[in-house]
Amino acid sequence: MKLDWTALGQVAAVSLGVTVAVVVVFAFGVLGLARVEGARENEEGTQALGFTQAGLCFLACAAVVAYGIYLIVPQFH
Repeated sequence: MKLDWTALGQVAAVSLGVTVAVVVVFAFGVLGLARVEGARENEEGTQALGFTQAGLCFLACAAVVAYGIYLIVPQFH
């Protein structure tokens, strides 16, 4: 049995990269929610921007998770 070490390295690198990207996007979503809370405390009218940022970031994270599940489950192909 031979292992294709190049392919294994590519899979590991892409997995690490996507994981870091999802964590960063999720952190931006949490930052958006923090902006909403900050706007509520200061009674400013910038809550919509925070909600939009959080919603888009969390939607992107959910899309990546759904795509990963699609790739893993063979009945979806």
